[in-house]
Amino acid sequence: MDLVNTTTLLRQHGVRVTAQRIAVLRAVSDQPHSTADDIDKVVRADIGTISRQAVYDALTALTDTGLLRRIQPAGSPARYENRVDDNHHHLICRTCNCMVDVDCAVGETPCLTAADDCGYEIDEAEVVYWGLCPECATTYRNESTRRKRKDRRV
Repeated sequence: MDLVNTTTLLRQHGVRVTAQRIAVLRAVSDQPHSTADDIDKVVRADIGTISRQAVYDALTALTDTGLLRRIQPAGSPARYENRVDDNHHHLICRTCNCMVDVDCAVGETPCLTAADDCGYEIDEAEVVYWGLCPECATTYRNESTRRKRKDRRV
Protein backbone atom coordinates (compact mmCIF):
# COMPACT_ATOMS: atom_id res chain seq x y z
CA MET A 1 0.00 0.00 0.00
CA ASP A 2 1.63 3.23 -1.12
CA LEU A 3 1.64 6.53 0.77
CA VAL A 4 -0.87 8.32 -1.50
CA ASN A 5 -3.42 5.49 -1.31
CA THR A 6 -2.96 5.13 2.44
CA THR A 7 -3.38 8.86 3.02
CA THR A 8 -6.47 8.97 0.79
CA LEU A 9 -7.98 5.95 2.57
CA LEU A 10 -7.47 7.53 5.98
CA ARG A 11 -9.05 10.80 4.86
CA GLN A 12 -12.01 9.01 3.26
CA HIS A 13 -12.75 7.42 6.62
CA GLY A 14 -12.39 10.69 8.50
CA VAL A 15 -9.20 9.60 10.24
CA ARG A 16 -6.51 12.17 10.91
CA VAL A 17 -3.42 11.33 8.88
CA THR A 18 -0.35 10.70 11.06
CA ALA A 19 2.91 8.88 10.43
CA GLN A 20 1.97 6.35 13.11
CA ARG A 21 -1.40 5.54 11.53
CA ILE A 22 0.11 5.26 8.07
CA ALA A 23 2.82 2.91 9.38
CA VAL A 24 0.31 0.77 11.30
CA LEU A 25 -2.03 0.52 8.31
CA ARG A 26 0.88 -0.47 6.07
CA ALA A 27 2.15 -3.04 8.57
CA VAL A 28 -1.25 -4.73 8.81
CA SER A 29 -1.65 -4.60 5.03
CA ASP A 30 1.75 -6.25 4.54
CA GLN A 31 1.28 -8.84 7.31
CA PRO A 32 -2.41 -9.56 7.90
CA HIS A 33 -3.38 -11.44 11.08
CA SER A 34 -0.48 -9.93 13.02
CA THR A 35 -0.67 -9.31 16.75
CA ALA A 36 -0.22 -5.83 18.21
CA ASP A 37 3.30 -6.83 19.31
CA ASP A 38 4.17 -7.95 15.77
CA ILE A 39 2.78 -4.73 14.34
CA ASP A 40 4.71 -2.71 16.93
CA LYS A 41 8.00 -4.32 15.78
CA VAL A 42 7.27 -3.65 12.09
CA VAL A 43 6.26 -0.04 12.75
CA ARG A 44 9.38 0.61 14.86
CA ALA A 45 11.53 -0.76 12.04
CA ASP A 46 9.64 1.43 9.57
CA ILE A 47 9.51 4.81 11.32
CA GLY A 48 11.88 4.45 14.24
CA THR A 49 10.91 5.79 17.62
CA ILE A 50 7.27 5.21 18.52
CA SER A 51 5.71 4.24 21.80
CA ARG A 52 3.85 0.98 22.17
CA GLN A 53 0.86 3.04 23.34
CA ALA A 54 0.90 5.02 20.06
CA VAL A 55 0.70 1.74 18.12
CA TYR A 56 -2.21 0.56 20.28
CA ASP A 57 -3.93 3.93 19.86
CA ALA A 58 -3.52 3.75 16.09
CA LEU A 59 -4.87 0.17 16.01
CA THR A 60 -7.89 1.28 18.04
CA ALA A 61 -8.57 4.31 15.82
CA LEU A 62 -8.24 2.26 12.63
CA THR A 63 -10.44 -0.52 14.01
CA ASP A 64 -13.09 1.88 15.31
CA THR A 65 -13.40 3.52 11.88
CA GLY A 66 -13.65 0.18 10.06
CA LEU A 67 -10.29 0.31 8.30
CA LEU A 68 -9.04 -2.69 10.27
CA ARG A 69 -10.73 -5.72 11.76
CA ARG A 70 -9.76 -7.06 15.18
CA ILE A 71 -9.91 -10.83 15.56
CA GLN A 72 -9.42 -12.57 18.88
CA PRO A 73 -9.58 -16.35 18.65
CA ALA A 74 -9.89 -18.31 21.89
CA GLY A 75 -6.57 -18.54 23.72
CA SER A 76 -4.85 -16.16 21.32
CA PRO A 77 -3.89 -12.49 21.48
CA ALA A 78 -5.89 -10.13 19.29
CA ARG A 79 -4.86 -10.00 15.66
CA TYR A 80 -5.57 -7.41 13.01
CA GLU A 81 -6.38 -7.52 9.30
CA ASN A 82 -7.43 -5.05 6.64
CA ARG A 83 -9.86 -7.37 4.84
CA VAL A 84 -12.98 -5.80 6.30
CA ASP A 85 -15.60 -5.49 3.56
CA ASP A 86 -16.61 -9.10 3.02
CA ASN A 87 -17.87 -12.16 4.80
CA HIS A 88 -14.94 -14.45 5.41
CA HIS A 89 -13.70 -16.73 8.17
CA HIS A 90 -10.35 -17.89 9.49
CA LEU A 91 -8.44 -21.13 9.71
CA ILE A 92 -5.88 -21.34 12.54
CA CYS A 93 -3.16 -23.91 13.06
CA ARG A 94 -3.23 -25.35 16.59
CA THR A 95 0.53 -25.83 16.54
CA CYS A 96 2.13 -22.73 15.00
CA ASN A 97 -0.87 -20.33 15.22
CA CYS A 98 -0.65 -19.53 11.49
CA MET A 99 -3.94 -17.89 10.45
CA VAL A 100 -5.35 -17.72 6.92
CA ASP A 101 -8.54 -16.33 5.43
CA VAL A 102 -11.22 -18.74 4.27
CA ASP A 103 -14.05 -17.49 2.08
CA CYS A 104 -17.56 -18.24 3.25
CA ALA A 105 -18.50 -21.79 2.26
CA VAL A 106 -21.84 -21.21 0.51
CA GLY A 107 -23.62 -18.09 -0.65
CA GLU A 108 -23.10 -14.54 0.53
CA THR A 109 -23.84 -14.82 4.25
CA PRO A 110 -25.13 -18.30 5.15
CA CYS A 111 -23.67 -18.09 8.66
CA LEU A 112 -26.07 -15.25 9.44
CA THR A 113 -29.03 -17.61 9.29
CA ALA A 114 -29.10 -19.23 12.71
CA ALA A 115 -31.22 -22.32 13.37
CA ASP A 116 -32.92 -20.29 16.12
CA ASP A 117 -32.19 -16.56 16.23
CA CYS A 118 -34.03 -16.13 19.57
CA GLY A 119 -35.43 -12.85 18.27
CA TYR A 120 -32.01 -11.30 17.57
CA GLU A 121 -31.36 -9.32 14.40
CA ILE A 122 -28.09 -11.00 13.44
CA ASP A 123 -25.67 -8.85 11.45
CA GLU A 124 -22.36 -10.63 11.95
CA ALA A 125 -21.05 -14.13 12.60
CA GLU A 126 -17.54 -15.28 13.48
CA VAL A 127 -16.47 -18.71 12.35
CA VAL A 128 -13.03 -20.02 13.22
CA TYR A 129 -11.76 -23.32 11.90
CA TRP A 130 -9.00 -24.97 13.95
CA GLY A 131 -6.59 -27.62 12.73
CA LEU A 132 -3.04 -28.13 11.55
CA CYS A 133 -1.49 -26.15 8.71
CA PRO A 134 0.09 -28.27 5.95
CA GLU A 135 3.62 -27.82 7.34
CA CYS A 136 2.66 -28.77 10.91
CA ALA A 137 0.51 -31.67 9.68
CA THR A 138 3.49 -33.05 7.75
CA THR A 139 5.77 -32.64 10.77
CA TYR A 140 3.17 -34.35 13.00
CA ARG A 141 2.79 -37.28 10.58
CA ASN A 142 6.58 -37.67 10.32
CA GLU A 143 7.00 -37.63 14.11
CA SER A 144 4.14 -40.07 14.55
CA THR A 145 5.71 -42.43 11.98
CA ARG A 146 9.08 -42.22 13.77
CA ARG A 147 7.45 -43.01 17.13
CA LYS A 148 5.66 -46.03 15.68
CA ARG A 149 8.91 -47.37 14.20
CA LYS A 150 10.70 -46.83 17.51
CA ASP A 151 7.90 -48.59 19.45
CA ARG A 152 8.13 -51.61 17.12
CA ARG A 153 11.85 -51.97 17.85
CA VAL A 154 11.37 -52.01 21.60
